[in-house]
Amino acid sequence: MKVILTKDLDNLGSAGALVDVKTGYGRNYLLPRNLAVLATAKNMRQLEHQKSGILARAAKEKQNMTAIAQKISAIEVKFTRKVGDQNKLFGSVTSKDVHEQLVAQGYPIERKQVHMPEPLKEVGTHEVEVKLHPEVTVKLKVTVGAEA
Repeated sequence: MKVILTKDLDNLGSAGALVDVKTGYGRNYLLPRNLAVLATAKNMRQLEHQKSGILARAAKEKQNMTAIAQKISAIEVKFTRKVGDQNKLFGSVTSKDVHEQLVAQGYPIERKQVHMPEPLKEVGTHEVEVKLHPEVTVKLKVTVGAEA
């Protein structure tokens, strides 16, 4: 099944790309969520007509995300948790916690943009990767302290 992507998808491609996907994936996932449209002759002509607008919006979005990335790289997110022996936390600091802190500080990101291979379980300063755009990734400093 050939479809035209309407939004950037990490595993498939960028908006405006013509991709070949399995029928079930296209019909049950991409089309109902408006992530793609069928690659008909009409949609292909419409895509060619709208391509310049799509490219301009993509460039503007990348520029906006680069500005947000500069602001995020300058801040530090701090957490306090209960600590046991050898500076091990009772519980952990997860991507959800980091996301909630960033949203509370006014940064418009989604939870899935915060990449942590595993939750933070030790006291100290850690770097967490935040992927704002396919081409814009920033390192966020996360400090975990002991609760008094």
